[in-house]
Amino acid sequence: MNDAAPAPTPAPRRARVRAPELIGKGGWLNTGDRSYTLADLRGRIVILDFWTFCCVNCLHVLDELRELEEKHRDTVVIIGVHSPKFVHEAEHRAVVDAVERYEVHHPVLDDPELATWKQYAVRAWPTLVVVDPEGYVVAQHAGEGHAHAIEKLVGELEAEHAAKGTLRRGDGPYVAPEPVATHLRFPGKALLLPDGGFLVSDTTRHRLVELDADGETVRRSFGAGERGFADGGPQEARFSEPQGLVALPDGRIAVADTVNHAIRALDLETGLTTTLAGTGRQWWQGGPVSGPAREVDLSSPWDVAWFGDRLWIAMAGVHQLWAYDPADGTVAVAAGTTNEGLLDGPAAEAWFAQPSGLAVSADGERLWLADSESSALRYVDRDGRVRTAVGTGLFDFGHRDGAAGQALFQHPLGVTALPDGSVAVCDTYNHALRRYDPATDEVTTLATDLREPSDAVLVDGDLVVVESARHRLTRLRLPEEAVRVADRAHRTQRAATEVAPGALRLDVVFQAPAGQKLDVRYGPSTRLLVSSTPPELLAEGAGQGTDLGRDLVLADGVTEGVLHVSAMAASCDDDPANEYPACHVHQQDWGVPVRVAPDGASRLPLVLAGMDEG
Repeated sequence: MNDAAPAPTPAPRRARVRAPELIGKGGWLNTGDRSYTLADLRGRIVILDFWTFCCVNCLHVLDELRELEEKHRDTVVIIGVHSPKFVHEAEHRAVVDAVERYEVHHPVLDDPELATWKQYAVRAWPTLVVVDPEGYVVAQHAGEGHAHAIEKLVGELEAEHAAKGTLRRGDGPYVAPEPVATHLRFPGKALLLPDGGFLVSDTTRHRLVELDADGETVRRSFGAGERGFADGGPQEARFSEPQGLVALPDGRIAVADTVNHAIRALDLETGLTTTLAGTGRQWWQGGPVSGPAREVDLSSPWDVAWFGDRLWIAMAGVHQLWAYDPADGTVAVAAGTTNEGLLDGPAAEAWFAQPSGLAVSADGERLWLADSESSALRYVDRDGRVRTAVGTGLFDFGHRDGAAGQALFQHPLGVTALPDGSVAVCDTYNHALRRYDPATDEVTTLATDLREPSDAVLVDGDLVVVESARHRLTRLRLPEEAVRVADRAHRTQRAATEVAPGALRLDVVFQAPAGQKLDVRYGPSTRLLVSSTPPELLAEGAGQGTDLGRDLVLADGVTEGVLHVSAMAASCDDDPANEYPACHVHQQDWGVPVRVAPDGASRLPLVLAGMDEG
């Protein structure tokens, strides 16, 4: 008998790259005005979350990280590196607001010039980078669905560095800001009630608030005011960042309960909230896309509208429109493929980019939508076709009036149909209210100096606007003359990747987390979709396939553009004894600006999970 202690299990070997320093011109938030370096955090496991507040996938990741953040609070420091896409997101005040709005309970580095983003060679929102207690990068993950893998890695790092004596436990650098007393806090959407009052989604406080006709006096509220998912009376019900509201034919109010991934129904007479659709879980690729409404997962429903005898849902989280049919209690996809972009055509083939606002035209023939990430105004007609009125794609935005073909918005979140057939657009990141007139095919500006307007309702010829970042409703008289503003046009400010002409190897890097393997029980477990703007950029290689690598050919004569890459991989626990292993979906969309140069790269690696060693 051998009484010797068993040899310790060797720590897993990982690629180790020294983590670059954290730099951000906007400074630090949630730290009590203290700045931090990586040296200050030595001994802790650091998770860098590269995010931007317009991005619904980034908001999903914030939610995914909440449990890990709480469970490992004495060993893990999560730092949000705010890396803007839109011009508005580079404003420090807007970042401060977003950190409160989305209840970010960890330090945030405001990096308006993308300095740290570039140092870490990040290519997509969101991206998570794990830095070990000795200051080395040990993992990188792009997109959603990685919380389980990071949880496992954190456990391994805790054990490894506790044994080495390099793990330092204790309180983290997070310092909560002082709460502010207001009736509303970052309200999202509003609904005019039959008696002239308003129902408002008080998004950051996870409740609905009923106001008098003055838009200020609080009558009552619905929801306990804490994040949760529960039906019941005014103080028992719980919501999680509710947004869109619309009256149903039976008099109840449908509520887009965004972070609960559900559609709720509020009965104002009884005060009771019930659930119409959703399970409380987020929909993932491969999940059911139709069925009994309470049994099908949804993904960040942002707004709702009654159109064609169904409740239409702006499913921002998967770039689609869904519909709930009260006749048989089912939900189903109504438009969109889950690919992110701007593509018109039959509903089943159209692409959207985070649809966030819905409104039915005065004649009932069109469902207007604010397609926020493409800064576009679009609509679905009665024939089931999707068309774009204003907007050109994911990377062009600004504040420009005039002919619709060259007009620009910046991340609009709300639309309101006007009696004359035109549409008011809450042009959120331009802090403006705009108007599109189909009769003239022109865009004008109705009002400026609003603060992140997210919705508007028509009241006796006026518009009552939800000024989300001023925490109030603001009544505007529709002007006879449009406001004139100086034209501003922008493109997303990210450095283009220089690529060689001709052949280009695209590799999506995916390494299944430790203890997992690719799930091939029901066929290929990976998916890759490639396209480009302009489409002429790619001579070969566009389209869908199951391999995560692909040989592309860039066309002669096209010197720059954007490669759109969407990847998905499913991995399951690798335990032969487990008949029902837990499985996890990892997915991400990239938009990679490229410029053709003689000495450019011939390989483009995009990290979905792991480290690129190619």
